[in-house]
Amino acid sequence: MINSYAELDDAGVATAAARAGAEVVRGMYGRRLARIDKGAGDFATAADVEAEKAILGVIRAARPDDAVLGEEGGQQGAVEAARQWLVDPLCGTLNYAVGNMVVAVNVALRNGAAAVADPFTGEVFFTDGETARVRYDGADAPLAPTAATRLVDVNLDPPFPGAPGFRAVDLLADPRFGESLRPRVVSTTLALAWVAAGKRAAYVTDGGDLSQSVHFAAGIALCRAAGCVVTGIDGAPVGPAGRGLVVAADSDTHELLMSMIRS
Repeated sequence: MINSYAELDDAGVATAAARAGAEVVRGMYGRRLARIDKGAGDFATAADVEAEKAILGVIRAARPDDAVLGEEGGQQGAVEAARQWLVDPLCGTLNYAVGNMVVAVNVALRNGAAAVADPFTGEVFFTDGETARVRYDGADAPLAPTAATRLVDVNLDPPFPGAPGFRAVDLLADPRFGESLRPRVVSTTLALAWVAAGKRAAYVTDGGDLSQSVHFAAGIALCRAAGCVVTGIDGAPVGPAGRGLVVAADSDTHELLMSMIRS
C-alpha cells in the first residue's frame, strides 16, 4: 500500500494530523467519557487519548524517524532530536467535557510547520513557517490579522506564576481596557488561531516559556507567520527566558496591552 502521508511536506503532515485528531474529537462529542485524573484539578478524557493516537498515526506514517512530545503519551524519541512534533490532541478538555464546542487540536513541528484544527467548524489553520493560511471546505485563504473586533482573550486558568507582579484579572480591571477593548475567556488556545485569523484582536496569558509547549507552539507559529506581534508579558521575545504570552494583531494593540501590564 502506498503511504500517501509520506509524500506531504511538513505543513501537509501537520494539517493531516490535526484533521485526524479533530475527526476523533468531533466523533466522540456528546458521549459520557470517563475522566483520567492528572492532579491539581486537571484531567483528560478518552477523546484526548484517542485523538492523540490518530495524530501519532499520521506522524508515524509520514515521518517515522521524528520524535514526538504528546500531552497524553509524553516523550517518544530523543528529547534533543533535531525534529520533534509537539501534540496537544484536545485543548479545552474542560470545555469539551461539559458540552462546550470551543476546543482546538494543536500539532506543531518544533520551530517549523504547524496546524490548529477546529473540530466543529471544520477550519484548519496552518503554516509552513513562512506563510499562514486557513483551509475550509476544500479551499485555502491567507490569514489576515486585524484588531477591528477589539476582542481580547485572556487566559485566567491557574497556575499564576507572575503573581503578585502580574495577575490577568487585574488587567481586566484596568479602566483603559474597558474603554477600548472587550475581554473574552474561551479557555482554549484556539483563541491564538483566532488572533491570526482576525477573529480576535489579541490574546494574553501568564506562564513561563510557552514557545515549546504542546498547548501553545502551534498557535504561536501561526501568529508569527501571519504577522502578529508576539512577545512575553514582559515585552521580551518568547523563548527560554520568556514569561507568558502577549499576541496582538497589530503594534498599537500590543502596546496598549503592554502599557496596562506594566502599570
